[in-house]
Amino acid sequence: MKEILPNEVNSLLKGNSPVHIIDVREADEVKTGKIPNAVNIPLGLVEFRMQDLDKSKEYIMVCRSGGRSSRAAQLLEDHGYTVLNMIGGMNEWEGPTEKF
Repeated sequence: MKEILPNEVNSLLKGNSPVHIIDVREADEVKTGKIPNAVNIPLGLVEFRMQDLDKSKEYIMVCRSGGRSSRAAQLLEDHGYTVLNMIGGMNEWEGPTEKF
């Protein structure tokens, strides 16, 4: 599984290309703040929502510390999706966040 550092994700967000981020934390965790434009799909729902994802896009998986996103990334990768796991998760994120 490929991995990406939080500062690399932040750099991608500043670029002109679209970045597809999936936050696999639970909804109450995401309320504390998420990466702008990240889509929240809790880990337990990833296998049921994967048909909504586009296999031609690359997805960056995020959670609190990197464990759950690693499991989600492996699941998606096993089903033919292109994914990166953000090492350290939101614990290591120093970029902007949005609350909803």
